[in-house]
Amino acid sequence: MKVIGITGGVGAGKSRILNYLEEKYQARILMADQAAHRVKEKGQSCYEPLVRLLGREVLDEQGEIHKGRMAAMIFSEQKLLLQVNEIIHPEVRKYILGQIELERKKGEAKFFFLEAALLIEEHYDEICDELWYIYAEDSIRISRLMESRGYSREKALQIMKGQLLEEEFRKGCQFVIDNSGKLETALEQIDRKLGEYL
Repeated sequence: MKVIGITGGVGAGKSRILNYLEEKYQARILMADQAAHRVKEKGQSCYEPLVRLLGREVLDEQGEIHKGRMAAMIFSEQKLLLQVNEIIHPEVRKYILGQIELERKKGEAKFFFLEAALLIEEHYDEICDELWYIYAEDSIRISRLMESRGYSREKALQIMKGQLLEEEFRKGCQFVIDNSGKLETALEQIDRKLGEYL
């Protein structure tokens, strides 16, 4: 089973590509965001440490950590954000490694795709066989974000500014998929690449 990390800027079209990989190649897809959500649930590894750090006011009526409340607390305070990341990031990594191990044991999937915004920054190259970068021109990404998420041009640019530059993505990844044009063109690039492994 090949473990491939997928990253790219917001609006690059990663979701549609992941859907295709799951359907056509019966690949196991894991998104780091989902893993981060999972480890924060009641009874999971990050729950108690986060409640201790942030206080019970971070909880919703069901006693689960409320995403919005947590975001409001940490994004206004850099020190708290760092502390939260120190709790969550190692556990997310552990969870991901556990899922990869699980799939290896099952022996059914030929490919395991891990999607993460911070794939390069969090050194996921250490657990992936290779990293892929989904590229799309800035103007395309902005119009996609305005269309699909209802963002203003300013909001789209602001989010993009907080992410790695194109050259950093390219430097950190072994394979680049150009998703600036028709989706079919990007999928052809993927089929050619995965055809090398099948």
